[in-house]
Amino acid sequence: MTALPSTFDIEQARFNMIEQQVRPWDVLDPQVLALLGEVKREHYAPEAHQALAFVDMDIPLTQPAVEGQCMLSPRVEARMVQDLQLAPTDKVLEIGTGSGYSAALMARLAQQVLSLEIEPALASRARTRLMQAGVKNVDVRQADAAADGFAACKTAAPFDAILLSGSVAEVPQALMNLLAVGGRLIAITGDEPMMRATLVTRVSDAAFQTTQPWDTVAPRLLNFPQPSRFHF
Repeated sequence: MTALPSTFDIEQARFNMIEQQVRPWDVLDPQVLALLGEVKREHYAPEAHQALAFVDMDIPLTQPAVEGQCMLSPRVEARMVQDLQLAPTDKVLEIGTGSGYSAALMARLAQQVLSLEIEPALASRARTRLMQAGVKNVDVRQADAAADGFAACKTAAPFDAILLSGSVAEVPQALMNLLAVGGRLIAITGDEPMMRATLVTRVSDAAFQTTQPWDTVAPRLLNFPQPSRFHF
């Protein structure tokens, strides 16, 4: 068990997380840094692992741990949210609710967040945590986001921003097509041991711009389509 001990200085741990992990990872947006101090990350971590909430690691959300069901490290979550450059009028899609922490951060920056989680128990817990935190503009739904050509995502499209809270081999075109013109998508793509953060911007109805600004590794999202291994 790694629950918070009575002598644990939560605010000092939060400060250290921001200054020693997150800021050195080029998370410099003052609004995002302020949110990291305000949105209580430990409230979204599993009770058994609350003392790990501020550690530079992925935290398992289930016991025993299940591949892909984890809370991403603070620096990765913060950098992904920063790179989306959310605006107060944005409608956001998140695939992989997990703990609900990323959704809570984005809810403070955007107008509305639709967050899809494939695992029913995780969806239920995240919904409860967000409600307890007073977050009212996140809609957590239990769904296999990638099923039937992203049918569960299409009902609310287009989106101004899409965040994938886990890695995929590549970003499916069907998902990029759910962006509004000017919309941004952030995902972690590729295969271990080296993956890349991939930022896609829809610049027109038919054109997308892609950059890969940083490297990391993250667990796989479930059931995403795999790219063909055959090339001509």
